[in-house]
Amino acid sequence: MGTYTQFIFHIVFSTKHREPTLLHAEKKRLFAYIHHLLTNKNCHLYRINGMEDHIHILTHMHPTISVSALVKDIKLASSDFIKSEGIFPNFKGWQEGYSAFSESIKAKTRLVNYIKNQEEHHKKVTFLEEYQALLEEYEIKFDPKYLL
Repeated sequence: MGTYTQFIFHIVFSTKHREPTLLHAEKKRLFAYIHHLLTNKNCHLYRINGMEDHIHILTHMHPTISVSALVKDIKLASSDFIKSEGIFPNFKGWQEGYSAFSESIKAKTRLVNYIKNQEEHHKKVTFLEEYQALLEEYEIKFDPKYLL
C-alpha cells in the first residue's frame, strides 16, 4: 500500500515591525524563489501573494516536513535571498512568529482566489483587520496586544 496525504496549509507572516518593505516591482522574484524552495522540499505551491508588509502562501506540504520547520526554512532562505540580491533595500527581516491554518482541499479554489486578489482585498481591509479576522475564523484565541 502506498502513502497518500493531503496536507494543505495557508501560511501568513509579515515583515519585521510590519514595515512596508516588499516593493511591488520585485515581489515576483521573491515569490519565484519561495516557489523553487517549496518545490525542492516536495511541497506543491498552489498560490503565493502578498502586500508590502506580509505574504500569504497556500501549499500542500510533504508529510515528512513540519509546519514550523518549513516556515523557518522559508524565512531564513528568503531573507538571505533578499539581502544577497538587494531587491528590497529597506527589508530588515521577517517578524517573529507566523500563522498556519490547515485547509480542506474543498477550500482550495476559494483560497487561491483570496490570495490572488490581495491587492483588491487590502483596498478595504488593513492587514491587522485581515489577520484578526483569520484568527477569529479559525477560532484561535489570541491576545490583541501581541498582534501589534
